[in-house]
Amino acid sequence: MSAPTSLPCVLDIEASGFGRASYPIEVGYVLPDGRAACMLVRPATQWTHWDAEAERVHGITRSVLAAHGRDAREVALALNRDLAGLTVYCDGWAHDYTWLAALFEEAGLSPAFKLESVAALFDESHLARLDDARRTALSELALKRHRASNDARALQRALALVAAH
Repeated sequence: MSAPTSLPCVLDIEASGFGRASYPIEVGYVLPDGRAACMLVRPATQWTHWDAEAERVHGITRSVLAAHGRDAREVALALNRDLAGLTVYCDGWAHDYTWLAALFEEAGLSPAFKLESVAALFDESHLARLDDARRTALSELALKRHRASNDARALQRALALVAAH
């Protein structure tokens, strides 16, 4: 597949950890026009897994989620409102798809958008440049915190850099 001609919609999810018991705790996305949003997700009662190593990476504590997180239904409704009809790209599709499914299952809703891997946007030669482009994007954007919307913004910029070369 050739390089895309416009900026794709990009989504990133931070989670409680990895593996079968993990769940989404933050969802961030950047629309093709550059508008971004980020929402903390208050864990559902049955979502109990917590990995201290994941917390060290994203810096989001359980107490922050309890105080500022939105319930799964509210987050899912916002995602459907803002992303309806779009193909939304992510760089960790296997994890992000699972976490998004958990969010929507808890909400009792279905996504109104399609989640796709960034691998669908490029051929192998373009994809091979993505990590370097992401480092450049992080530097250009001067993003300091590892958070979902920052990661989505950096990925969107990296995709644009790869497409331009």
